[in-house]
Amino acid sequence: MKFVFCLFKYFPFGGMQKNFMNMAIECHKKGHEVTALCGEWQGDKPENLNIQLFKSKGFSNHAKNKSLAEQFSQYIKKHDFDLVVGFNKMPGLDLYYAADGCYATKSAEKNGFLYTLTPRYKLSIAYEKAVFEKNNKTEIMMVSEKQMPNFITCYKTEESRFHILPPGISPNLKADDDAEHVRSEFRKEFNIKNDDFIVLMVGSGFKTKGLDRAIEAVASLKPHIKDKLHFYIVGQDKTGPFESLIKKVGIESNIRFFGGRKDVSRFYLAADLLIHPAYHENTGNVLLEAMISGLPVLTTAACGYAHYIIDAEAGKVIVEPFSQDKLNSALAEMLVDEKKNTWKENGIAFGRSADIYTRAEEAANIIEKMARR
Repeated sequence: MKFVFCLFKYFPFGGMQKNFMNMAIECHKKGHEVTALCGEWQGDKPENLNIQLFKSKGFSNHAKNKSLAEQFSQYIKKHDFDLVVGFNKMPGLDLYYAADGCYATKSAEKNGFLYTLTPRYKLSIAYEKAVFEKNNKTEIMMVSEKQMPNFITCYKTEESRFHILPPGISPNLKADDDAEHVRSEFRKEFNIKNDDFIVLMVGSGFKTKGLDRAIEAVASLKPHIKDKLHFYIVGQDKTGPFESLIKKVGIESNIRFFGGRKDVSRFYLAADLLIHPAYHENTGNVLLEAMISGLPVLTTAACGYAHYIIDAEAGKVIVEPFSQDKLNSALAEMLVDEKKNTWKENGIAFGRSADIYTRAEEAANIIEKMARR
């Protein structure tokens, strides 16, 4: 069968983009043909994926997205596909992968009435309605049950249209017998002493992930801890907006940006703590990636996967409403807490038995089943 996947932008280090690629690979393994419609593509282009690139028009992001969605629609009408799968909200989808939360809910919480008059808001709501409104044909693959009530409240979406997917963590990230050697070699490479601390943050989209909160927490540490601390940030995003804050709080010598990396597993094994104080996060794959690598986690309850940290007792979760003081205290405590080894072992044990590796396979089964109707 022939499937078409629609995505506004692909880059190899985004969570949604990784899922997009893994699902395409799984569909190909099942013998199906996948065409990807995309406005921008960064990174390698797999031979088994038919990639069609389109040039967006307009100056604003929402105008560019509208341009791409319309071009995608025109292309799809000219070709014979068995199923249209979208990774961004847009009209005309048979199946939508819900990587993002409910825009209507988030906008109501953050913005006033005047924002609802803006072109960006109007287009975003229209595209969300095109997917979730009651009686629409589009079915939805959800990565977190936490967001379902918001969509149902705003759009009266029928529960029967939702399909809950398990996490899709790479089993290659599980700590193995070579973990201590990798940790030692990494720390030698970057001249990190054995009693120094590495605090790690992983993820593209620094603003949403709460990098400002993490910077404030690192800056709040007492000198005898801060002098031995290295704050490493792995992810593809602009650092400029945070440079002034880093300079203001005086941690220029503690911090290092690495950009997007393919060897993130080495960072998980070498670090002492993952900090992920996100403002909002539909899931948070990095939490699970760190856990199964044996890296204790400090995160916020705003993350859909934060409950795994609590269930496995593999770190600490800052409850909502968020408190910077509580994050600061938790970071200081966790770095020297005797529970570090317990959190590490609990995360590794969780990774051996939990069903957190099959998202792409389950999604491919849903895609195949829908196309056969």
